[in-house]
Amino acid sequence: MADRDPVPLPAEVRAKLAELELELSEGDITQKGYEKKRSKLIGAFFPQAPGMDPPMGQERRTPVTPSSSSRYHRRRSSGSRDERYRSDVHTEAVQAALAKHKERKMAVPMPSKRRSLVVQTSMDAYTPPDTSSGSEGEGQGDGDGEEGGDCEEEDGGGGGGTSSSREGSISMEHWISRAIHGTSSTTTTTSSTASSSSSSTRSGGSGAAGGRLADVLAQHMHISAHHHLRHHHPHHHHKTENHSAPPDVTGYTNSTANAATDGIQVERAPGGGTAAQRQTPKYGNAELMETGDGVPVSSRVSAKIQQLVNTLKRPKRPPLREFFVDDFEELLEVQQPDPNLPKAEGAQMVAMRGEQLGVVTNWPPSLEAALQRWGTISPKAPCLTTMDTNGKPLYVLTYGKLWSRSLKVAYNLLHKLGTKQEPLVRPGDRVALVFPNNDPAAFMTAFYGCLLAEVVPVPIEVPLTRKDAGSQQIGFLLGSCGVTVALTSDACHKGLPKSPTGEIPQFKGWPKVLWFVTESKHLSKPPRDWFPHIKDANQDTAYIEYKTCKDGSVLGVTVMRIAMLTHCQALTQSCSYTEAETIVNVLDFKKDVGLWHAVLTSVMNMMHVISIPYALMKVNPLSWIQKVCQYKAKVACVKSRDMHWALVAHRDQRDINLGSLRMLVVADGSNPWSISSCDAFLNVFQSKGLKPEVICPCASSPEALTVAIRRPVEEGSTPPGRGVLSMQGLSHGVIRVDSEEKLSVLTLQDVGSVMPGAMMCVVKPEGVPQLCKADEIGEMCVCTVATGTSYYGLAGMTKNTFEVFPTSNNGAPISEFPFTRTGLLGFIGPAGLIFVAGKMDGLMVVGGRRHNADDIVATALAVEPMKFVYRGRIAVFSIMVLHDERIVVVAEQRPDSTEEDSFQWMSRVLQAIDGIHQVGVYCLALVPSNTLPKTPLGGIHLSETKQLFLEGALHPCNVLMCPHTCVTNLPKPRQKQPEIGPASVMVGNLVSGKRIAQASGRDLGQIEDNDQARKFLFLSEVLQWRAQTTPDHVLYTLLNSRGTIASSLTCVQLHKRAEKIAGMLAERGHLQDGDHVALVYPPGIDLIVAFYGCLYAGCVPITVRPPHPQNIATTLPTVKMIVEVSRSVCVMTTQLICKLLRSKEASAAVDVRTWPPVLDTDDLPKKKPPLLYKPSNPDTLAYLDFSVSTTGMLAGVKMSHTATSAFCRSIKLQCELYPSREVAICLDPYCGLGFVLWCLCSVYSGHQSILIPPSELEVNPALWLSAVSQYKVRDTFCSYSVMELCTKGLGLQTDSLKSRGLDLSRVRTCVVVAEERPRTALTQSFSKLFKDLGLHPRAVSTSFGCRVNLAICLQGTSGPDPTTVYVDMRALRHDRVRLVERGSPHSLPLMESGKILPGVRIIIANPETKGPMGESHLGEIWVHSGHNASGYFTVYGDEALQSDHFNSRLSFGDTQTVWARTGYLGFLRRTELTDASGERHDALYVVGALEEAMELRGMRYHPIDIETSVIRTHKSITECAVFTWTNLLVVVVELDGSEQEALDLVPLVTNVVLEEHYLIVGVVVVVDIGVIPINSRGEKQRMHLRDGFLADQLDPIYVAYNM
Repeated sequence: MADRDPVPLPAEVRAKLAELELELSEGDITQKGYEKKRSKLIGAFFPQAPGMDPPMGQERRTPVTPSSSSRYHRRRSSGSRDERYRSDVHTEAVQAALAKHKERKMAVPMPSKRRSLVVQTSMDAYTPPDTSSGSEGEGQGDGDGEEGGDCEEEDGGGGGGTSSSREGSISMEHWISRAIHGTSSTTTTTSSTASSSSSSTRSGGSGAAGGRLADVLAQHMHISAHHHLRHHHPHHHHKTENHSAPPDVTGYTNSTANAATDGIQVERAPGGGTAAQRQTPKYGNAELMETGDGVPVSSRVSAKIQQLVNTLKRPKRPPLREFFVDDFEELLEVQQPDPNLPKAEGAQMVAMRGEQLGVVTNWPPSLEAALQRWGTISPKAPCLTTMDTNGKPLYVLTYGKLWSRSLKVAYNLLHKLGTKQEPLVRPGDRVALVFPNNDPAAFMTAFYGCLLAEVVPVPIEVPLTRKDAGSQQIGFLLGSCGVTVALTSDACHKGLPKSPTGEIPQFKGWPKVLWFVTESKHLSKPPRDWFPHIKDANQDTAYIEYKTCKDGSVLGVTVMRIAMLTHCQALTQSCSYTEAETIVNVLDFKKDVGLWHAVLTSVMNMMHVISIPYALMKVNPLSWIQKVCQYKAKVACVKSRDMHWALVAHRDQRDINLGSLRMLVVADGSNPWSISSCDAFLNVFQSKGLKPEVICPCASSPEALTVAIRRPVEEGSTPPGRGVLSMQGLSHGVIRVDSEEKLSVLTLQDVGSVMPGAMMCVVKPEGVPQLCKADEIGEMCVCTVATGTSYYGLAGMTKNTFEVFPTSNNGAPISEFPFTRTGLLGFIGPAGLIFVAGKMDGLMVVGGRRHNADDIVATALAVEPMKFVYRGRIAVFSIMVLHDERIVVVAEQRPDSTEEDSFQWMSRVLQAIDGIHQVGVYCLALVPSNTLPKTPLGGIHLSETKQLFLEGALHPCNVLMCPHTCVTNLPKPRQKQPEIGPASVMVGNLVSGKRIAQASGRDLGQIEDNDQARKFLFLSEVLQWRAQTTPDHVLYTLLNSRGTIASSLTCVQLHKRAEKIAGMLAERGHLQDGDHVALVYPPGIDLIVAFYGCLYAGCVPITVRPPHPQNIATTLPTVKMIVEVSRSVCVMTTQLICKLLRSKEASAAVDVRTWPPVLDTDDLPKKKPPLLYKPSNPDTLAYLDFSVSTTGMLAGVKMSHTATSAFCRSIKLQCELYPSREVAICLDPYCGLGFVLWCLCSVYSGHQSILIPPSELEVNPALWLSAVSQYKVRDTFCSYSVMELCTKGLGLQTDSLKSRGLDLSRVRTCVVVAEERPRTALTQSFSKLFKDLGLHPRAVSTSFGCRVNLAICLQGTSGPDPTTVYVDMRALRHDRVRLVERGSPHSLPLMESGKILPGVRIIIANPETKGPMGESHLGEIWVHSGHNASGYFTVYGDEALQSDHFNSRLSFGDTQTVWARTGYLGFLRRTELTDASGERHDALYVVGALEEAMELRGMRYHPIDIETSVIRTHKSITECAVFTWTNLLVVVVELDGSEQEALDLVPLVTNVVLEEHYLIVGVVVVVDIGVIPINSRGEKQRMHLRDGFLADQLDPIYVAYNM
């Protein structure tokens, strides 16, 4: 459309279009509605074949408003800048940068949100308005605020500058949606639902829409041309490997990137391909995705991840060559300066001197003297006129009144506070001035009253609430200044917050102050003979101006009387002020330029100040211009913001004439965005008599007062200076003038020349204050009387700022007088003109390049649609992450913006900032309007915003993190060494004197004990023997939730009931010996009986956890699967579960017709079997042990009779179990050691087991510990879930438990049964918590078992206490074990997993080469023992798998022994302790499961370590699980808090994982509590979670895809 000649539109259509544009800009109509109506209006004039793609060139340049209409209707084009800081130059640059990106095309996967999170914040149209973006230079920016009026809302983004600035602003929605849907439709939806719909394809029918998307992504991130073309080759999938999980795309080298580009192709040749490719095109790359186990996945989530992967696959900035070593071969990349970077080449700068300060004979010797003079000579002369909110003069303060009232204030301050003997205020004391912005008269009276009384005024803002942002810092300033009295006006005093008793409460952080009202009617008249002592200006402090620093702290800058006077003289000279001139002031009169011109210099020259309050500016932004006309004012003091608002509100007023103005002081003229306001203002008002030379930008800072100001010159002299500087150059600190065509330029205006009587130089911003070269940017320093002298009470900081001695190249100081740092960055240009390029406070050094927060704000504000940011409220700051500053942009979004609007705006901002500043934004957050903390003047309180961001309390409604693009200093990915043979490893270990890591428990053969059960080969025989010899000895006691005995079993009862079950199996089940029987019982006695019944009948039992009645759908299929996989020919269970298996709910979950016969054992037959079965061979199967591993694999292992007996004997010896002992067991009895302790050990050893089903603890958390105490148990076993339940559930009840007599002092061992790394934090908090109840901390320990051997370690009764070591987490990632001190950085505590059981031998082997490892290495734990399982029981009989896991031999060294591989990584360490046999004790430390470990960047990470870091970051994160998908790290966090907090977690999670693990998180998923699946042992099921996430089943609150 842009290329064609505009079709002439009929006039009425044009008028309607203009009306529409107006509506859109006023916000009366949404963008969508506007586009709909517009296309309707002009549809007839642009015929287009339906469904045809417009030609490419055109598509790229379609402006949002067709140029035809915009050319005809340029509404108020000259001045309608709807953003304060919007510069045409800047806008065009931004548009061009975005257009450039558009050619490259980029799509970002949109985050997905739960609907409840998409809140439409109600727009309270009359919120206290406030513009003012914060950037780091917050102190000076403060004045921008509360003023921020609704007037901004009046003009929409309707008129762009010229039509060209609208080029290239085709809405992002168009091309994203075109990319996704492969159509040319103008639909603007990119919501996740729309995206997931599969769409038909155009483009020659060749590829899926996903292919388009891949292209869009492919062209993001500076991709070179040949990459670009590669995507379009017709590409067949010959190989099937391509269907496995996509390749690693996060590597560094370019080769990876190329390989990856070839690897996943979606665009296919027409009709080519295998059957697999003939599927209907899915969204994104779904057809190439599968879960880790090779299950194809097609879902929204996986497509988004794929989209992200493709985006990230593009090469980043070129890889960097140099690395530095961070305390131990930790290779963090550091940016090395590129030799081609711009360097300063000029000569050393020369300090500039200002003109002489010409002392005029009648200049007063001090300001008080001036006031006395005017107050007595011309008492009727007007000093100050204040306006009400209607723009009517409210009050005229004459010089006579000012003089008499100030005298009154001075007298009352000195004589009426405190007592005669003890006055409260003495000369030299500091007092606070608390006056509102609409009462300059009261402020002026109080200020001069203080000067006359020789008291030091400290003007501050009026505190509005008890907890204002930053009030604490102001309070700190008042406290350190020793302020005890606060002066205020009557109205202000009434408006302060009051307590119910009418007192003014103490504000947060404030000292106790006495409020003193300065209205004349409240003060007593000074006696005739009292007169203040009016001295000449001297070295005493005149006043203290507050300044807010980058970190939020507030400093007081002290200004001496002589400095104040000299400054007034310098201003008078440079501004050519004359007596009785009229000056209009819009600025804050309490500080800075407003104070200097409108309160101090004005009195020195008897000028008349017209003060415009903010409240009036809000109502009528033109008020100041009208007052200039009305009073024929010669001078006006404004900020760019005031000029901007005047432009916005201006509607061709006829009666405006600015001819009287000789000087328009622009207070923030040094800001990068002020130039556009000045230009636009001149543009519009030149026709109203405004002369170009009148505009006088100035630069100032609290420390150096006025640094420079442009002089009002006579007509026709040289025009002001312009600098068009390259941003690239600026970021390296050098000045390079650029032609205006380049995108990334900063246009600066000069701020005039050095002040009279001052000298200025520019020094390097960091380090020694050495003079810069002429073409280098540095910090400006001035040497003059007229500056501040110190930060009150801070000697060190004062020295660094106010007493600087700049040196030349040879190190000699350039002057014997000290200079003051101004805090401004800039340079001195040609003809001595001064240019300011930014503030020191706003400086962000990213990757060695300097960026200015203000510049980035300006760029973000110039992004279309400009009205998106609510009143221009943007904060830009940097945070330190991984040894570099990272840029964070926070903006308030308009109340009516949709998700898509937000997301598109964010994408555009990222591109614009990347294009113009060549720097990545680390985090972009949007918050609802009016939610950022405000400064008293309504600006954004920057440090407070940053604080909230870092604490996770900002509550954004949208977040986009881009760590992949920003973080370029990650450690070098680890290159795996070419494999060293196992033999050389072993030799190397021997040479270096390291032991080969091996250890063993006590040797079973050596132990002599009177173990009667050893005579029997089979447990069934042991039971029969016990039933004969000790028939009434109780073996089992089961407790219910009340802690009373539910049932118990003696030896003979167990024997008799088992016989009946055997009889039932033979009679009803007709089972053969060796048949498999599934036992589906709740934890209890029935389970034990059924188990021995099976042994008696010669069947092989399999214990199965029963389905959960409330959750049949998920638990029943597992039961069914175990029954099928174990080939059970019959199921034994209780009557209740029997009903459940056949219920309606069950038939919905599984096919109930395929159950094998189900026997209910509630009523047993009376008769016992004729003969008990006696197994012939002890190596036959005793039982099968089925368990779901943490990775979600169901694995059954075979336990032979020999292994079972050996197991029981080993535990009996380790724990010294005898018939007289009692052991409390609170475990799930379905697999592993839990089952063995519950069912087998008591029969073997004869001790009494007190059984506590863990499920009962949910009803009564104290059940287990009460039982332990009540039965005086010495040994108890539990699981982590039980321990956690007790820690969380009984944490606050220890006192009441103690009072009920709970006593744990007899506990000798409390063992946690687990198959994972010991949870040190949990066991420690458990020990600490119950120490008061007598629990000995050394009693608590853990055990370790796995599938191949159900118990390898178990802390027994004798032997040394379990030890904890601290290892370096970074070394661990490289499979090395390096011990460090407790508390050292990167240390990880690891607790020993209990003592190695008797008869068990352990060796640490390399999982790849199978060679033995040295002690200092992490390797796989291999075990050799009599109770190893004899193999996996699998339906498919996967022999290879089994032989490897159960029958492995070392490749070197002892190659004879047969070992079982545990699949866990760990290490052995010989300790200083001795064990029972007097040998040195070997401790085994388990680090984690091999299959859970994640290989990222060539290093091995254990999920638990990352999860621990994440859980620590925010109080609302209760649980966390991580997994990888296509080499992206996915972090799932459970949120305990309101859903509004979900987005706070995204930056925190990303930061902590980067800082502590050097990994970039790809996806952050925030879910509800309880979503992360946990198995019966309390272990996280990360793979289940992964599959659920990819299949879109988690219902997450928020999913963030990090760029």
